[in-house]
Amino acid sequence: MSCIELPTFVDVADVSSVGGSLGFSAHGLTLGTGPPHLLVFPDVSKGTPLSSLATSRPEGHGPVPAYDWIANHANHRPTNEAIRDLGSGKAFSYADLDRRIDAMAAYMGSLGIGRGDRVAVLAHNGVEFFDVQFACGRLGAISVLLNWRLTVPELEYILNDSSPKLMVHDVEFAAAATELQGLCSIATLLEVEGGSADSAYEQVITSFDGQDGGRADLTHDDVVTIMYTSGTTGLPKGAMITHGMNFWNCVNLGIPGGITVDTVHLNVLPLFHTGGLNCYSNPVLHAGGTVVLLKGFDPGETLQVLGDPAQGITHFFAVPAPYQFMMQHPDFADTDLSRLGVAGVGGAPCALAIMENWTERGVSLTQGFGMTETSPACIFLDPGDALRKIGSTGKALMHTELRIVNDEGGDCGPDEIGELWVAGPNITPGYWNRPDATADAFEGRWLKTGDAARMDDEGFVYIVDRWKDMYISGGENVYPAEVENVLYQLSEVAEAAIIGIPDDRWGEVGLAVLALKPGESIERTIVQEHCASQLAKFKVPSDIAIVEALPRNATGKVLKRELRDQFVSADAPKVS
Repeated sequence: MSCIELPTFVDVADVSSVGGSLGFSAHGLTLGTGPPHLLVFPDVSKGTPLSSLATSRPEGHGPVPAYDWIANHANHRPTNEAIRDLGSGKAFSYADLDRRIDAMAAYMGSLGIGRGDRVAVLAHNGVEFFDVQFACGRLGAISVLLNWRLTVPELEYILNDSSPKLMVHDVEFAAAATELQGLCSIATLLEVEGGSADSAYEQVITSFDGQDGGRADLTHDDVVTIMYTSGTTGLPKGAMITHGMNFWNCVNLGIPGGITVDTVHLNVLPLFHTGGLNCYSNPVLHAGGTVVLLKGFDPGETLQVLGDPAQGITHFFAVPAPYQFMMQHPDFADTDLSRLGVAGVGGAPCALAIMENWTERGVSLTQGFGMTETSPACIFLDPGDALRKIGSTGKALMHTELRIVNDEGGDCGPDEIGELWVAGPNITPGYWNRPDATADAFEGRWLKTGDAARMDDEGFVYIVDRWKDMYISGGENVYPAEVENVLYQLSEVAEAAIIGIPDDRWGEVGLAVLALKPGESIERTIVQEHCASQLAKFKVPSDIAIVEALPRNATGKVLKRELRDQFVSADAPKVS
């Protein structure tokens, strides 16, 4: 037998569990019964391929188990801070969080909730999201995270599709929750009131404190969450998120993002969205770090927390809009951002003006790409390449494969625009109750993202735009993000979006929908002359529309479908 000695601070029991959770094969590996801290391997004859050992499976060896991150940290580092909830003013250690999760699991069990049952959450950011998520993870139940900005009819569709037995809701959504309970036959409602000890939710946590909710025998293939897509192109679809997807996202983000036990991440995005839950909140909890929660995004409040040495924020993630709103805030120039080591941006193409403004403040925005269906990380731009490759979302993460595919289904060459396809263990198995949508989204093992992209000769990916947002003017493809980057250079412009509108001569032409800064005005000719100085003639907007603000979803993405509905309909207002 052959032995490898490990550093003395490594616990053998930890090594065996890490081996399974990381997904590498330790088949044929046994723990030595001799001196501590030795791993004992079977002898390998000369010429035996290592791959044959790595892929061998003992008889009956099944899928990778789903490990309990919070219980592990509660055992190893119980006093470390897990959640700092600025909304309620409370902080929770890993031991605290572990007890809350057990209490919530025991409560769910008392309601008859078990494997495969759904539990909905309609709430602002708070520790309750993590209580419910990890309690479902212990029972084998499935959390359904609801967008509180949706109307009752929109939520009715989602709840009838997912059929939860329990809905946890904020007190401010009590009327909607009661109405939805009747419309959707939800057995039980549980009300949250800002962390108040008198709330029904906290009374449940207290009543079931110390009870063991049990552990289901789960694997990486089991679904733990359903996240409904934002519906920018139609009715929302419930993307199924598995334990394995969550784990591989933690690995994919944790390595390049430098996420460790010392990470302190500020989350302002809604936790019902993959950007809030999985960039970087879940990966930070997986690593044993601290997640700091704000109830929602406010540019002034966010800047105050980022600059506060007592908070010690090291990591932050947002879609482009919050970065834009913060850089336009009067406190931006004086906020101390020196402790902020990682500032991630994704979810939509980021205008160059935004990246340049933050770079001038000493913060390089690290671009990435992902979507709900990819859990979400799949592309990441290393900070060392941020300035050299401005505009790129980076390269494929370690456990993700990419293709750029043309209309014929073949691979595109360098810098040729096609549709981005992704594959890997972080990809959804499909959509809840939607085999048709699942079939449409996949080509074999490849998920078709619907994003237009190109890859340069070094392998760096550039997201050009949403495939569906592209329009064709005079036979030429126009990608709105390129034009929007130019529009953001205008000092009068606060927000900009380009949509294609019908034109008798050219088929489609561009309409620039602009929200201006307070007190500003602008003429169409100024916009066109500015664009013409940097863009081909067919890309120059034919007209402009001035609006108070662009319609956005809960995470800040511009809803171009609403703009098209507003300006392309037969009775659309004149916009010049």
